[in-house]
Amino acid sequence: MREIKTKRTWIIECITTEGKENGDISFVFCSDEFLHKMNVEYLSHDTLTDVITFDYTEDGIISGDIFISIPRVKENASVYSKDFIEELNRVMIHGVLHLCGYKDKSSKDSKLMRQKEDEKLLLLDPKL
Repeated sequence: MREIKTKRTWIIECITTEGKENGDISFVFCSDEFLHKMNVEYLSHDTLTDVITFDYTEDGIISGDIFISIPRVKENASVYSKDFIEELNRVMIHGVLHLCGYKDKSSKDSKLMRQKEDEKLLLLDPKL
């Protein structure tokens, strides 16, 4: 029987494979409106987004709050012809990778982030 990893186990494995230590990570699943308000208030970005990560990492212990817009994830899944859960997993690990120090503002950084997302998704389900 194939071992089914819990999300928690998977996230911890993703963090440890980056040479980091797991601390406290909270995921908050919310609406577009809620995340848009946060994006404007805290980041001065007047746009919709799928994920915002607040990094509280200290001394290599990964900690933070990751806010995810469920409507954005649903729309992304539709646009990219992905299953909702697969896209949700990608957005979740995207937030975790930000906590591990990865950025996505430049084209080069964005490409590396996507590669890391793909790598970490394989840890959850090698069939992907």
